[in-house]
Amino acid sequence: MREYPLSKIRNIGFAAHIDAGKTTTTERVLFHTGKIHRMGEVDEGTAVMDWMVQEKERGITITSAATTCFWKECAINIIDTPGHVDFTVEVERSLRVLDGVVVVFCAVGGVQSQSETVWRQANKYRVPRIAFVNKMDRIGADFFNVVEKIRERLGANAVPIQIPIGAESDFQGVVDLLEMKAYVYSSEEGQETELSLEEFPASLRELAKKERIKMLERIAESDDEFLEKYLNDAFSLEDIKKAIRRATISYRLVPVLCGSALKNKGIQRLLDAIVDYLPSPLDIPPIEGFNPLTGEREIRRASEEEDFCALAFKIMADPHVGKLTFIRIYSGFLKKGDMVYNPRKMVKERVARILRMHANYRENIDEAYAGDIVAVVGVPSTITGDTLCSEERPIILEAPQFPQPVISMAIEPKTKADEERLVSSLQKMTIEDPSFKVHTDPETGQIIISGMGELHLEIAVDRLKREFGVDTRVGRPQVAYRETITKKVRQEGFYIRQSGGRGQYGHVVIEVEPLPRGSGLKFEDKITQGVIPKEFIPAVKAGVEEAAEYGVLAGYPVVDVKVTLVDGSYHEVDSSEIAFKLAASQAFREALAKAEPIILEPIMEVEIVVPSAYLGDVLNDIVARRGKLESTEPSPGNTVTIRAFIPLAEMFGYATVIRSLTQGRGIYTMQPSHYSELPESLAKELISTVRGVGALCELSSKSEEVK
Repeated sequence: MREYPLSKIRNIGFAAHIDAGKTTTTERVLFHTGKIHRMGEVDEGTAVMDWMVQEKERGITITSAATTCFWKECAINIIDTPGHVDFTVEVERSLRVLDGVVVVFCAVGGVQSQSETVWRQANKYRVPRIAFVNKMDRIGADFFNVVEKIRERLGANAVPIQIPIGAESDFQGVVDLLEMKAYVYSSEEGQETELSLEEFPASLRELAKKERIKMLERIAESDDEFLEKYLNDAFSLEDIKKAIRRATISYRLVPVLCGSALKNKGIQRLLDAIVDYLPSPLDIPPIEGFNPLTGEREIRRASEEEDFCALAFKIMADPHVGKLTFIRIYSGFLKKGDMVYNPRKMVKERVARILRMHANYRENIDEAYAGDIVAVVGVPSTITGDTLCSEERPIILEAPQFPQPVISMAIEPKTKADEERLVSSLQKMTIEDPSFKVHTDPETGQIIISGMGELHLEIAVDRLKREFGVDTRVGRPQVAYRETITKKVRQEGFYIRQSGGRGQYGHVVIEVEPLPRGSGLKFEDKITQGVIPKEFIPAVKAGVEEAAEYGVLAGYPVVDVKVTLVDGSYHEVDSSEIAFKLAASQAFREALAKAEPIILEPIMEVEIVVPSAYLGDVLNDIVARRGKLESTEPSPGNTVTIRAFIPLAEMFGYATVIRSLTQGRGIYTMQPSHYSELPESLAKELISTVRGVGALCELSSKSEEVK
């Protein structure tokens, strides 16, 4: 039997730029809801939600952690997400299954680079959100500046429903603009005292009145139902709350609150806002998918009366119970021991256990219902993005989209005995993390791991040693270059073999042409009048895709190219799928060589915050790194925020450089932005190096054969 009705459930996440304080905010939320009885600290490595050894050591969140708490008769399922760009995949898959999100902003830093990324991800999945301006007690805190930046840089209709009482060391509490009440915090334990505005200076009362009028005007602009009541001056407190809720859920308004999570100020009011303004599963549109048997659109409503349907959004290897699969249930219910159907794999699996998670702690439960976020044991075939449903009424939901890795490095076990364990451990890690890739270099035979940044790979190597007991040696990180073309070319490809009996015959004519950056590889079939039978077209496409894995210049994947199959011929007896696949592969490679290929390199969007005194040195260094300056903005505390685009190849070891240039006072963050053409001189050097390594490997292989 369901404990809480659907209208009383909130599935929310906390997301932010690194070091904005979202894990500390989550920790305070758990304390005030009675989930934990002692508040942990991120800097001390005692935060409950940062449970991994690597998280405790570094003071950052690496993996998303789920928990459930209760406030004002509501059950709040929370996912705390990482802020570091290297682990943005955790934010991506969490936002796919959440109904609402609290975006935490630093009162000093404001809208930072990862804040923008998180906001775009929330836009992509249409997730309603609340903004919480944290760290109001820090030097340089400016609440209204952050609100303005949210409007300018994120294009959001940010509406303060609170204003701070003081700032920096004088930050005392908040004024609720709906009730026109002040909440003052007397200690760091979060003991709040409710006071009337009359007990405060006249200047604060006047500011509160002005901000309330602005708030009401913005709400009226966002909600037609409230507009009529506002114009007639016939609205109540309940009318304002309902209007904010409607406008928030429909993405027309973002309520803004403030506080200091570290000093335990403003958390109770944030919890009230989560309950009052973020949606329940009933408030969001029914989930859409398609029937794998008919291809027709299917929908599921949030109700246990519907057929069961859930999305697997995270896999975690647990040393005690094995593989944990985190699922969001959209419809129906699930009981321990039930059979579930995976339509992508077309397999049925039995759910052995259902677990309610609290970070890495588990609570066994017998059943779960629509709207719940739980972990299950006993579905080994299921991976991130798979749908679990009833076999009688199958549905496939849209899976989260994950970014491609931008950095790679070679890895090998220190001892031959560890080779098998290394391979199996890496396989487990790729199942857990879709942005972590592993492949074997066909020329060198080395195992190559790829990820989103240096820290991502560093954590992976550390986990291999601590969790899986595999000692490794690693090479210097390598950049994930790509190849593309610059002109349109038409090319024929033949594969003809005759050896007595039945032969092989494949003949294709393709056109290749460049596409805009970020387009990937596209294939189009323009065959008419059956010059190539339809059953051979998939083989042609497969041949092109296989050949595109290794470019003609330096063996990097080929992107931003459109391939059009325009003509060809076949033999009634000798033609086969393999013949057309090989013909297409040959035609594509020859076309690439004629289409003036170039090498592309990944460009990073970099945000650097430095004291003004070091601005010149840092700008000179950016230019030396082939960087393109985007903007410089004055920041609180006599600092400057620099935004620039810099090639990833020039950013290795930058943390040490920026500390050296600024006497340890500069910080930076970066995230993948786009691919751009590598300068010709560097491209020639890269091609020469890659071919030299290949030649050495070939020579080494031949000498081994001679021996």
